[in-house]
Amino acid sequence: MTVVALLALDGVLPFELAAPGQIFGTANDAAGRPHYTLRVCAEGRSVRTDDSFGGFRMETPWGLEALADADTVMIPGHAGFLAEPPPAVLAGLRAAGARGARIASVCVGAFTLAATGLLDGLRATTHWTQADELAARYPAVEVDGGSLYIDNGRVITSAGVAAVLDLCLHLVRRDLGAAVAAATARRTVMPLQRDGGQSQFIEHPVPADRDSALQPTLRWLESRLHEPLTLEDIARQAAMSARSLNRHFRAQTGTTPLQWLLRARVNRARQLLETTAIPVERIACETGFGAPSTFRQHFARLTGVSPQAYRAAFHSPGG
Repeated sequence: MTVVALLALDGVLPFELAAPGQIFGTANDAAGRPHYTLRVCAEGRSVRTDDSFGGFRMETPWGLEALADADTVMIPGHAGFLAEPPPAVLAGLRAAGARGARIASVCVGAFTLAATGLLDGLRATTHWTQADELAARYPAVEVDGGSLYIDNGRVITSAGVAAVLDLCLHLVRRDLGAAVAAATARRTVMPLQRDGGQSQFIEHPVPADRDSALQPTLRWLESRLHEPLTLEDIARQAAMSARSLNRHFRAQTGTTPLQWLLRARVNRARQLLETTAIPVERIACETGFGAPSTFRQHFARLTGVSPQAYRAAFHSPGG
């Protein structure tokens, strides 16, 4: 029997706390035998959920001591994830990691896991809105804000909210095999594996500070996304050498001119896929990619899905 301990901290997000029980309980049914048993573990055996999502208090039979013999410890997100976790929580997680328990964080639960040091030197993910913050607070962690989950063996992290379902199905597949995982996915009306990662859900970013010295050049680029621009074309418009232009772009946008242009083209393509019925071939031309195959390649690399799959997921009716 695999004991799964769900670490519930005050302000826990109810969905992220309940979803593992749904998946693992369904997996028990799909396997035709009990494999998982779940414990909700809370300091003081009592926890209040986040008020923003209908706050309520739960009593549980298990305190933090129940982490001591758990095979898997899961850390759902909670409202106070930016604060330092209680010492007893850190001690319990470190002890679980030291004895070889599998530890998985859900969404912003990655901050709690990172605070233990167990993510140091590993790739990790979290909700895409908090990926930069996680990287800034824990520079020893290699943060990948585009993945739905990252499995490092004994330490696993997942992306935002619904990615807890992807994570749990992945663990079922690891533990009980593909057939049981597929049956569990069908019974919970979930795809066994979703296309792409969370990159496809990231909002179109504002490329740079609107007061930056590069703004005239950025506006010029945004108005010419359909043109086959070169680095020399951009440098000429900015009245700089290509070397100086690269240096200014890196300092003010964190990337190179051509990479900025590529992302701007993909963002424009996303907007067209979301709001129009324009064929992919025409979008490739209107966003400066030219050949549809080139467009599909770059779009899939940056978003994790094909243009057709993106449109199917995000196209607005009437667009």
